[in-house]
Amino acid sequence: MTTKQQVINVQLLINNEQVSGHESVNVFDPGRLDDLVATVSQGSPEQANQAIEAAYAAYQSWKQTTVEERCALLQKSADAIEAKLHEYADILLKEVGIIKEQSIGEMFGAIGALRVVAEIAPEFLKPQIVEDEKNYIKIEKTSLGVVAAILPWNVPMAIALNKIAPILATGNTVVVKPSPNAAVAVSLALTEMAKLFPPGVINVIHGDVSVGEAITSHPLVRKITLTGGERTAKQIMKSSANTLKRLHFELGGNDPAVILDDATLETAIPQIVQMAFMRSGQICVATKRVYVPKHLYEQATKLFIEQMNQFTVGHGSNPNVNFGPVNNKLQYDKVKQLIEDAKQQATVYELGNKAEDVSWDNGNYILPTLVTNIDAHHPIVLEEQFGPVLPLVAYESEEQVLAEVNGTEFGLGSSVWTSNQQRGFDFAEKIEAGMTGINGSIDSPVGFNIVPFGGVKQSGFGWERGTAGLSEFIAYHSLTYHK
Repeated sequence: MTTKQQVINVQLLINNEQVSGHESVNVFDPGRLDDLVATVSQGSPEQANQAIEAAYAAYQSWKQTTVEERCALLQKSADAIEAKLHEYADILLKEVGIIKEQSIGEMFGAIGALRVVAEIAPEFLKPQIVEDEKNYIKIEKTSLGVVAAILPWNVPMAIALNKIAPILATGNTVVVKPSPNAAVAVSLALTEMAKLFPPGVINVIHGDVSVGEAITSHPLVRKITLTGGERTAKQIMKSSANTLKRLHFELGGNDPAVILDDATLETAIPQIVQMAFMRSGQICVATKRVYVPKHLYEQATKLFIEQMNQFTVGHGSNPNVNFGPVNNKLQYDKVKQLIEDAKQQATVYELGNKAEDVSWDNGNYILPTLVTNIDAHHPIVLEEQFGPVLPLVAYESEEQVLAEVNGTEFGLGSSVWTSNQQRGFDFAEKIEAGMTGINGSIDSPVGFNIVPFGGVKQSGFGWERGTAGLSEFIAYHSLTYHK
C-alpha cells in the first residue's frame, strides 16, 4: 500500500473535546484504492452514552437561549466552514469519489442550509396568539431535547447540515453518527463548527452497530433522524420502540422518469441523463428508471446512448473527468451483479469513455450503463440500483405506465416530460411520490428552500428543508389563560 497525501486522523467529539476510541479504521479513496485518506477513531457504546449525556447536559441551558442567538451562531458557522470550503471539498472528492465540481457544489449547499435556516427560524418560532373576551391562548413551538442524526455516505456534508441546522435552531442538541464510508470531511467541519457553540451542543461519534444501537435505544434521545437504507431504519424502529422516540427517515427511492408521447425527446433526454448519473447515480433522488412510449423507444434509445457516451470516467482530481467511481465495494458489487443479471434477459450498453490516466482495476469504476428491452418487473427496474445504471422500459398506455410507476414500495421523487403543462400536472398528481418535477428535476432556485423534501410509502416519513424541516424538531406547548 502506498499513500500519496497526508493522512488525516479523525477523532470522536464529545463535549467539545476530541476523544480517541478503542481502535481506528482506514478510509481509502474509492478511485485509487491504494491511497489512504484518513484513519477514523471508533467509539464504544460507553462513549456513545457519554456523548448523549453531554448533549443532554448542554440542552438544559441551550434550550433557554433565544432563537436569534442560536441563528447568529449558525451564520458564524457558515462563515467558519466557508473559510475552509476548498479544504473540505478536496477531502470529499477523495473519500466519496466525486468530481471537483460536485464536491464544491456540495459545500455551497451545506453552507446555504445553515444560512437559510438562520434566516427563516426566527419567524417560524414565533408563538401564535389567539384571544377573545374569555381566554388568552399562546401556542409555543418548543424544543425536543437530544436528537441523534445518522448520516449516509453519498452526500455527507450537505445532508448533515440540512439536518443539524434546524435541530440547533429550534433549541435542540445533537449527537451525529456519520457513515463509516464518508466520515472525514463532515467530522472535521462539525468539530470546527462546535468551537462556536457551548460544550455538548454538537457531538460526533463513530462506531459499529453496537454504537448505533446505544444511540438509538438511549432514553435521553428524543428523536432520531436518519438518511439511509430500509434495513437500518427497521433496526432503529426496533431499538427505539421501548422509549417511543420520534423518528424521521429518508430511505431513498426508485425515481421514475415518465416520457409522455408529446415530449420533445431531444430536450428531455439530456436532462434525464444528467439527473440519472449525477455522482455516478449515487443520489436518492437520481432518476433510476425511465418509461418511454413504445413507438418512441428506438429513437429514445439512440439519444440515450449518444448522451451517455459523452461521459468520461475516472478520478475526480482529473479536470477532464465528469464521472467518478462507486463509493464502496459493497455497493460496487451490488450494482455489478444487477448488471450481470440483466445481461441474461436484456440488451446492456456499457457506455462512456475511460480517462487516459485512470487505473481501472485500482478503483470502484463502472461505466455508465443503459439497459434496454427489459421487462418492467425485472429487479434492475424495481430495485434502487444506487449506481451508474439506467433501465429503459417501453409502455403502450398511460394507464399501464402509471400502474408500473406506482407498483413499487418506493415513493421519493419522480419526473414527467411533456409539451403540455396541464397534461403534465394531471399525470404528476397521480404519481405516488413526495416530489415530482415536470420537465425538470424536483429542485429549482425558487423552490429549493421551500419545497418539503421527503417521500411516501417505504421511502420514509418526515420532511427536510424550509419550514417543513424545522417542524420536524419541535413540540407544541399551548398555554390557555382564563380571564
